[in-house]
Amino acid sequence: MSTQTRHIPTVADLAAAPVTHHYDDMVAPTGLTNNLGTVRVDHDLTAITAVQFPPVSQGLAATAVAFVDGRIFRSYGAPVTHEWRPDRVVRRAGLPGLELETTTVAVPGEAAVAIDVRVRNTGTERRSVEVMLSLAARVVALGDAWLAAESPGARNEASVDGSRLLFTDAAQTAWSVQGVDVPATARLSGVAPASDAFSIGVGGMGRGGDVTVLLEVAAGDEARFGYVQAVGRTREATVTAFDRVAADVPAAIAAAEAYWDAQIEAAVTPDNTQFSGHLPVLETTSEALRRLYWWGILGILYFRRDYEGNVLGRTYDTLMPSYWGTTTFLWDYSLSSVTHALLDPAPMKRQLSHWITSDIHTLFGTSSLTGGPVGQWYSVNDYAMTRLVRDYVRFTGDDAFLDEQPGGDRTVLDHLRLWARAWKGLRRTSKLADYGEIENLLECVSSYTHEVASFNAANVWNLRSTADVLEWRGDAAGAAELRAEADELVAAVLELYLPGEGYFAAGQPDGTKLPVRHCYDFNIVGTSIAEDLDDQTRGDMVAFFQRELQTPEWLRALSPWDPDASYSVRPDHQWNGAYTAWPADSARALVALGRPDVALEWLPGLARTANQGPPGQAHFVEEAQPLLGGGARKAPPQLPYINDWACSSSGAYVALVIESLFGAQPGLEGIGHVEGCVAAIDPTAVLRGLRVGDRLVDVHADGRVVDRT
Repeated sequence: MSTQTRHIPTVADLAAAPVTHHYDDMVAPTGLTNNLGTVRVDHDLTAITAVQFPPVSQGLAATAVAFVDGRIFRSYGAPVTHEWRPDRVVRRAGLPGLELETTTVAVPGEAAVAIDVRVRNTGTERRSVEVMLSLAARVVALGDAWLAAESPGARNEASVDGSRLLFTDAAQTAWSVQGVDVPATARLSGVAPASDAFSIGVGGMGRGGDVTVLLEVAAGDEARFGYVQAVGRTREATVTAFDRVAADVPAAIAAAEAYWDAQIEAAVTPDNTQFSGHLPVLETTSEALRRLYWWGILGILYFRRDYEGNVLGRTYDTLMPSYWGTTTFLWDYSLSSVTHALLDPAPMKRQLSHWITSDIHTLFGTSSLTGGPVGQWYSVNDYAMTRLVRDYVRFTGDDAFLDEQPGGDRTVLDHLRLWARAWKGLRRTSKLADYGEIENLLECVSSYTHEVASFNAANVWNLRSTADVLEWRGDAAGAAELRAEADELVAAVLELYLPGEGYFAAGQPDGTKLPVRHCYDFNIVGTSIAEDLDDQTRGDMVAFFQRELQTPEWLRALSPWDPDASYSVRPDHQWNGAYTAWPADSARALVALGRPDVALEWLPGLARTANQGPPGQAHFVEEAQPLLGGGARKAPPQLPYINDWACSSSGAYVALVIESLFGAQPGLEGIGHVEGCVAAIDPTAVLRGLRVGDRLVDVHADGRVVDRT
């Protein structure tokens, strides 16, 4: 992100820092979207992977691999400079006597990707330059949910159609049309298509053929061509889409810029045409605050999915561009709960109603293709749903939602009561809930199992939050009952605390307690039951956080002094990095624990990490991987790291700014005077146009809340 003074940025302001790398360096490949589908932009000058526009998918199929003058580009060893911004990815490299530049976009309104390729002759004589793109596809449209991390793919047959290639699966459920916008030679590879049992890591994915362009370039001059891949359900529709885009690739590039500038502006504009709500405009002199706020917004904008056939009309995916397309995870969605409630409350309400009709104790998410369940139970789900409903009602003022009966006889308020007490069915021999095994929790921390402090503290918060709703609805007796249960439970949670250490233990089925030095306990305990902790405990928790978890630019999810640091190198929850929402939630916990100064001093370092596009699923700490442009490096998708380039829990940074730093935390009754800490870094900061129910207000750093005329 560039430094800028406008309160509403453009795509240029949100651009990532340029990254120069060699083939297969530890750099996460970027992604692009047009809110209909996604594409991964690879380390080659032109290569792209995982072009998927639901319901059409093709796994991690790679295509458009470049050859220059007959030789695969990667073999030249030339470094590639990769520049991402919301509308495009520009890739640049130099070869002897040549400068090469490509611009890749997901074309607005089309199930298509376009690449503008430009070749400049830096020599003193005219020359011919042959550019060949090796093409492949594995398109299929099964109509079922995508139930694995990698989207479905199928064996494709290729055919030549003039100067382009057509690909389709055996049943012709999907098509891919690939080619260029200038005269070219297309041919089949002669290699048999890969079987459905192919392995990318061992044998590659096969290749259907190639298309070759011969450019005549005068000394000091430039020549260009455009590559297009369109996908669709029928040959006719896909060819037509290809022709529309190929007719003017430079216009598609320009359209992408206009589209994303419009999305960014709409996100903070009341009564816009793109979203059912809006976020407030942040006015601040703090560059760090601005960068983190827009980092969070950008991450949410990038996950909106409006493709035809989406069962909920509009959903927000969780990861891109490599994994779990069409799946919305409850956990990640809840981490951006405030952002969804403000930006797009209508699809949020539909999503919540849909989850209420599902069995949230048997899944981690649902499919936008079918609405059906995806994955195993995640222990967070009762807490996630309570948080989501509460935030939706607080910010929209739609308290009538509590009386609705999605899919049955129970009201939403009835479900809140059930979620608040669901933990009781998970108890074994103690007063605490047993949240299961590693696959139900953090997946790569083997000691973080069973009676964990985080979700048991969250149960206290669930009880009290539901009690607030009951009291607001006039049920004082019901509220008192839940609060009494919460007070009893919090005492049991605190028995997991290790006095003087600053961290908690996880109770095991045999009665033992395993100490776990993890940020998730710090985050959830700190944000849910901070007022139940004495000053000594609060101080010890903060000291532990600063000593063992915090880094200048990021966070260690697990302390490197924890014995379980040897278990895994997945950086989302282990010692070598952290999942993208954990720093935001840690900062919120610091504020709640009475140390906003620690959180505020950390912001410039976190802001340096907002330099690689939207937040990644995880970023490495510097001890594990060198910083990238001064920020914590995104983790890549390959084994053993398996973290995607972007993750939709980025809205946690928006909530950090609005609720924790400005102190704008509406209750069910609305918003009054606020008490924040943002004035310590910018006493003139203002949130303009925060929507709370029917009110549109400006929230000032000094605590004033002023209605807008």
